[in-house]
Amino acid sequence: MANCFSIWQPMPPLLLESGVVEVALGVEWALWGVTGLVSLPIAMLAIECLVGGLLPGFGRSPSTAGWRRPRVAVLIPAHDEAASIGTTIQAIQPQLQPGDRLLVVADNCTDATAELARSAGADVAERFNTEQRGKGYALDFGVRVLAQEPPEVVVIVDADCTLEPGSLDRLGQWALKHDRPVQGRYLMELPPSPSAARRVSAFAFAVKNFARSEGLRRLGLPCLLNGTGMAFPWQAIAQLPLASGNLVEDMQMGIDLTVAGSPPLFCPDAPVTGRLPQAESAATSQRTRWEHGHLQTMTSVVPPLLGRAIRTGNGPLLVMGLDLLVPPLSFLVMIWVGAAIAVTGLGALVGRWQPAIGMGVLGLVLFGAIGLAWWRVGRPFLSARMLLMIPIYVLQKVPIYLGFLKRRQTEWVRTERD
Repeated sequence: MANCFSIWQPMPPLLLESGVVEVALGVEWALWGVTGLVSLPIAMLAIECLVGGLLPGFGRSPSTAGWRRPRVAVLIPAHDEAASIGTTIQAIQPQLQPGDRLLVVADNCTDATAELARSAGADVAERFNTEQRGKGYALDFGVRVLAQEPPEVVVIVDADCTLEPGSLDRLGQWALKHDRPVQGRYLMELPPSPSAARRVSAFAFAVKNFARSEGLRRLGLPCLLNGTGMAFPWQAIAQLPLASGNLVEDMQMGIDLTVAGSPPLFCPDAPVTGRLPQAESAATSQRTRWEHGHLQTMTSVVPPLLGRAIRTGNGPLLVMGLDLLVPPLSFLVMIWVGAAIAVTGLGALVGRWQPAIGMGVLGLVLFGAIGLAWWRVGRPFLSARMLLMIPIYVLQKVPIYLGFLKRRQTEWVRTERD
């Protein structure tokens, strides 16, 4: 009987202590793993912002004096853009030279987009296919029209954007000189009487499209494409698989071009300006499309992309994969906050504080990089006092990210214009 009850005797103190230590070590390693995962996008963001922001000559590229200006075709995909197409064309017309072409693809339009574009002096190709909807299909249609008389360089401009004076020349010259795709400096114009949320949104846009891209340029590395203000050598765009309803066709184009050995360059001296919508519903729709598309690319495209880059030793492809690993700025802040709370709480339970300290250092790096980016590109949109509004803006975007988990947007939806 004594032997039967011996199995219920308490564990010796030494063994009990040893088991607790093993559990604590296991938890600590898991917490370091979480910290390491969070450090990847934060480190990439910090490198881009610090290199771009601290080196002299921010936003200034070499002079294009003496570079040949190629024969250019400007391609404008447009779906029900009667309200803005005239203004967009008027900004481009003075920049055209003999031999250039301006083509508007009126894609499934139900308004006067085609008529207004023609009256403004553009060539117009109308496309009607309600089953194949999205910017990618319109671009594919336009490129096939241009193939009848190919230009040297194709410049893509969205129908609600303004190509600033001189940008067409610089985009064309860069694309011809380097024989690579080129992305101009794409920033957002604030609507009249903008809310704090619009100001923060424009600032986040500037961080992604200007501060980070400038850092990559200064390092001699490729950038992402932003969807407008893009220039392509004819042979590069003619071979792209454009016909798709991808929510972020620009990201996919950049990936495809980098895989093909033609990674995009950033040209800070070729500005193109978009306009944030004033209506809250339109702004939410626009952000949802952008951010769901980005997150979808992160989860489905980036892992195999990084694997391919490592297997093939493709440095530019590796950089692009790491750059795509950086989520939208507000989501990155959410990730850090959630991870910091989890790591600190679990670390306190097992008496392991080192991962929490590491997470604190990552927080300093993250907000230091955001602060430097604000100093370089954010002051036109946000005052120092308004930086305090960023946490509120982040909280307002929680439903967008929950929507990605519950019912993510998979089809292209046009943003309603003001």
